[in-house]
Amino acid sequence: MKVRQFPLAKITPWFTAGIAFAFYGKANAIFVFWCLLAASLVLLATWVLARRTLAQRPYFGIATLVFSFALGAAVFVAHDETLNPKHFIHHTDDAPHTLALVLRERLKNTPAQQRYVAHLTHIDGKPVTGKVLLQLPLVHFRRALPVGTVLQTKAALLAHKKPKNPDQFDYGAYLAQRSILAQVYADAHTLKIRKQPVKDIFCYADRVRSTIVQNLEKSGCAALELSVIAALLLGQQQEIDSETVRDYQLAGAVHILSVSGLHVGLLMVFLNALLRLLPNTKSMRRFKLVLVLVCLWGFAVVAGLSPSVVRSVTMFSFMAVGMHLKRKTNIFHTLLVSALLILVCRPSFLFDIGFQLSYAALFFILWLQPMLDDWWQPKNRVARYFWQILTVSFAAQIGTMPLSIYYFHQFPGLFFVTNLIVIPLLSIIMALGILAMVPAIFGVVPDLLAQALTASVRILNEIIGWIASFEQFVLTDIPLNRAMMIALYALIVAAVLWLERPNFAKATLALTLVLIFQSVVLLTRMHTQTQRQWLVFDVYKNTGIVAHDGSRLTIYGSSDFAEGRAVQTYATAHFATIVATLPIKNTVYFEGNEIAIIDSANVIPPTIQPDVLLLRQSPKQNLDRLLQTVQPKIVVADASNYKSYVDRWKATCKKYKIPFHATAEKGFFKL
Repeated sequence: MKVRQFPLAKITPWFTAGIAFAFYGKANAIFVFWCLLAASLVLLATWVLARRTLAQRPYFGIATLVFSFALGAAVFVAHDETLNPKHFIHHTDDAPHTLALVLRERLKNTPAQQRYVAHLTHIDGKPVTGKVLLQLPLVHFRRALPVGTVLQTKAALLAHKKPKNPDQFDYGAYLAQRSILAQVYADAHTLKIRKQPVKDIFCYADRVRSTIVQNLEKSGCAALELSVIAALLLGQQQEIDSETVRDYQLAGAVHILSVSGLHVGLLMVFLNALLRLLPNTKSMRRFKLVLVLVCLWGFAVVAGLSPSVVRSVTMFSFMAVGMHLKRKTNIFHTLLVSALLILVCRPSFLFDIGFQLSYAALFFILWLQPMLDDWWQPKNRVARYFWQILTVSFAAQIGTMPLSIYYFHQFPGLFFVTNLIVIPLLSIIMALGILAMVPAIFGVVPDLLAQALTASVRILNEIIGWIASFEQFVLTDIPLNRAMMIALYALIVAAVLWLERPNFAKATLALTLVLIFQSVVLLTRMHTQTQRQWLVFDVYKNTGIVAHDGSRLTIYGSSDFAEGRAVQTYATAHFATIVATLPIKNTVYFEGNEIAIIDSANVIPPTIQPDVLLLRQSPKQNLDRLLQTVQPKIVVADASNYKSYVDRWKATCKKYKIPFHATAEKGFFKL
């Protein structure tokens, strides 16, 4: 049976499209449920008609797809926590309140704050629901608090901050996708910690993780290696330093730091190898199945139930059941079942980058890798093992390349070298890690096992660091927008279809999509030629100005600003290149606007009547007196000014009814 003939091969994409429609279209709940009711009635009517008619019509199939679309939208709306009248967004304002919270997940710390995902349970004693980002000052809280801890503090519920500069990653939007709709900066003086935590599955999973990490540390695991072990085995990346993460990114191996299908697959292989030692009776086979499922889902819980691990464990659970029933399990069907089941339970996972990348990688591994594997069939077992690693890596990279470039704008050129070396070593590390986890739960890990695990991770880090040192093979700042990504995926799919079974029609389709992709790129380039913007960036204690003219950027400011991440991100997003870096002048003209810039030298251009007045480096100019002679359309203060000066200027502009824009408060200014 071909994959396209599976009912789920048609239902799952339409269900997914319904979720996307509800998310991006911000669909109204009442409208969605009326549509679902209408689709249900049409489906029922076409089903009755199909049963009474000998000649089958496509009506029932079309009605099923429409129902799947409506059901996807309804499932997404039904999971919208803000529709609950008890959600905190319906019961609060910007003022401080007495908040009761339960810690649910520990995030990576910032230099000044411990960060947690917390469930808000009460506001001023009134029961509420909803998740917030809780920040605790590191000055007062050096040690991490366990998951399940109940806190009470007096603080305000703050909206997530918008990015200060254009085209930056919107962390607030990312949190909102996870239903984390506010942040709380806890006051150490009003914070109270209850002795009795909330004991649930998350609390016990955190205790198991903490016990494993503490006992591995007691067994002599060094801090760097222990942080990587925690990521590989427990899905906890909080303690990995930024330099190590960067090395893994440059080497194209950052995916192994997140528990995913590779890790779960190795775990299942290891479990099946151990269980072969048991008798193969009927009752024992059932026991093996139950034990495998318990181990897989226990591992998922301990690893934090991330989208990638949930997807992987769900899929391998279906595979385990199929193996037990001795049925030939079609892996594509298993993939579709796992995707549909996960999205029914957690539709927001669809917008998780890890979820998208993991499914794209697995789909192309299952589809493209067998074709690549048939190109060469080495008889030597070692050569065949490494050839399979290479083909799997290439298929996964092809499948994830458009998404990776779209989100991260870089491509690791040495990914195949990394995988050829890392995957065999990772198999050893996973085996040693699983053997070490069991005694680590109950006590100290045997020294020999701990030393072997630490040494293997140290070797892994050294290899990754060596590969990452060849930075010239990493392609960075690759521009790719959403339309180009979709066109590129269409082209890749058409090329693989032609590779699968070459014929004239498929070759024509592939070549047509080459032209379409080129047209999308050309149209994007043409659009960039029409862009004209003058921007003041928010640069801490500095001034950064960008004049954007088509595909050319002129930078006014220091070389550090011109070479910084903020400008490079903007240039990549707008398909532009930096043509010059110039010193900042006191008067600038852009698109018919006169811009006066006053700095600490306090030089006022003569006879100015500017449209924009930019204040930088805390000039001691009396703005009140200046505004009596000039009437700019807006006054801008960048992040190089003292806050007290900015507050005073803001009050002065309010007095003269002139708009005031402080980049420290509102982010970048665009003209």
